Amino acid sequence: MERRLSAILAADVVGYSTLMEQDEAGTFDRLRARRTELFEPEIARHHGRIFKLMGDGLLAEFGSVVDAVECAVSLQRGMTERNASVPEEDRFNVRIGINIGEVIVDGDDRYGEGVNIAARLEQLAPPGGICVSGKVAKEVENKLAFTFDSAGRQKVKNIEELVDVYQVRIDAAPRLRIRQERGIGRRWWALGVAAALMAVVAAWMALYYPLTANSPAGSSAIPSVAVLPFKDLSADKSLGYLGEGVANDLIAILSRFADIAVVSRTSSFAYEDKEGDVRKIGKELGVGYVVEGSVRKEADRVRIVAELIDAETGDHIWADRFDKAGTDPWALQDELTGKIVGAMTGEFGAIRKADYSQAWGKDSTNLAEYDYYLRAESQLNLYTKEGIGRSGEISRQGLQAFPGSPLLTVELGWSHWLNAALLYSPDPEDDLREAERLVDQALADKNLSPQVVRLANWLNAWLLTLKRDHDGAVAAMNKALAAAPYNAFTLTDAGSIFLQAGQPEKAMELTDAAAARDPALSWFFNYVRGFIYIVLGKNEDAVKVLKTTDFADAPLQLAVAYMRLGREADARAAVEKMLKSAPTATIQSWRQTWNFRDPSILDQAAADLARAGLPPQ
Repeated sequence: MERRLSAILAADVVGYSTLMEQDEAGTFDRLRARRTELFEPEIARHHGRIFKLMGDGLLAEFGSVVDAVECAVSLQRGMTERNASVPEEDRFNVRIGINIGEVIVDGDDRYGEGVNIAARLEQLAPPGGICVSGKVAKEVENKLAFTFDSAGRQKVKNIEELVDVYQVRIDAAPRLRIRQERGIGRRWWALGVAAALMAVVAAWMALYYPLTANSPAGSSAIPSVAVLPFKDLSADKSLGYLGEGVANDLIAILSRFADIAVVSRTSSFAYEDKEGDVRKIGKELGVGYVVEGSVRKEADRVRIVAELIDAETGDHIWADRFDKAGTDPWALQDELTGKIVGAMTGEFGAIRKADYSQAWGKDSTNLAEYDYYLRAESQLNLYTKEGIGRSGEISRQGLQAFPGSPLLTVELGWSHWLNAALLYSPDPEDDLREAERLVDQALADKNLSPQVVRLANWLNAWLLTLKRDHDGAVAAMNKALAAAPYNAFTLTDAGSIFLQAGQPEKAMELTDAAAARDPALSWFFNYVRGFIYIVLGKNEDAVKVLKTTDFADAPLQLAVAYMRLGREADARAAVEKMLKSAPTATIQSWRQTWNFRDPSILDQAAADLARAGLPPQ
């Protein structure tokens, strides 16, 4: 058996089945033309060889990983040029994955993990995009000028170890952002408050976890942490939202780590304003570490005290004070960041790092602007009609003071979306139009931090779904996930997007991943699982999970499942429960917030709801 080291390129066409359904002969002819005019010549020109064709996809082998990456970029640029002259509905969008590894040679075919990982990377790539493994990125970092963005370490099907994933930024300015291990002497410019805290958390968890930490439910191999809302120590006790905001930022950045399981804000924030033994909190949340602290804001100065606590013993592992004056909520002074890195005694390299200056702080948000966002977010997360209304008012006030702010623009967009999605809006069409206008405005800004990238693309995924652009919605959701790949809340909601795009198995996979990272988020992932089970025809399972949650339209989904089980009285009771919390809910308003690739799914559910007593309009 011959084995050798090769670079493998995997490529396929996004949405090929749909294109074939619409025009089988024409689609096949166009695909064959792309293959003979572009793919085969480019692969040959870069010294590669196609060894397998699979309908809408192919696998190619290269002796040089540099040739493989250059070829992939040439292919995507060639596709962009050809698509420019083709009607949008007839365009081919290709995704590409590249890995380097040992392959088994069997005649003209190639097998092995090197091939399998390339195929999995291709599935992670957005339409028109390229994903490569960490091995590929490291190999070409000093040889090519393309920019690489980390998508974190990801679990892929049938591969035991997590895979380092990077996306190639084809049209970006020529620079490379592959992170390397450095000594303490490296200067960490523009570390945000949350990022600085997270650096210490990650370092100490890497150092102590093998000795002390409990395992989170569903994950025994990685350290786990809960971040509690930081206590407000301001004189007037009116700045609780600031403590929530600091904790939120810390959770968001920790969620970029495959190496750390961080519970969601909804789980850890349940302990807000509660005095209790950290050891008990750690046990209830299933974590090995707890981060807690306090905030005090006076004029333009913020003081944050943070502590990292071993949840098994109650011992304080680390504590420090952070002072910041001025208008920049993200940056700390160089001497402070140097102090933090110095306190790590070189252990920071023990855990995989995110690029914090890239992750947090690209946009020019200042402290006053950020204050508006935190207050709006605090109200939005109540998920009540009144809270969403107050959130919108705060965002509008902020936009009067800071016109065009991407952060406040997308936050206002979310308030409009939730007003419609939670069936509170008397005019959902107007709210949805305004949400679309605002998200388009935010995404038009080219200088966004991943915080805004995640929020904007997440919202855009829902809006594209409603426009029946399911491929676009999946691509937008993948961008949101890339900004926070391990955020349990985002993973769960991504399940709804993939479900409507016709991928219920992928949707269940995402909710399972969220459940493994944060079991306490069951109220949300059971809500999403309910509709997945309904689509899969598993109505008993749907009832079981939907009975555990009242989030959003869960009672209506429960009514659908009941009707399909012949339990009409229970279905009517569920509809009545929905109408008590959302009196304006109708079949029409409900349908405006869902849109399946297969329209019969919604048609059948609407018919069930009509029989269960939900008003038509």
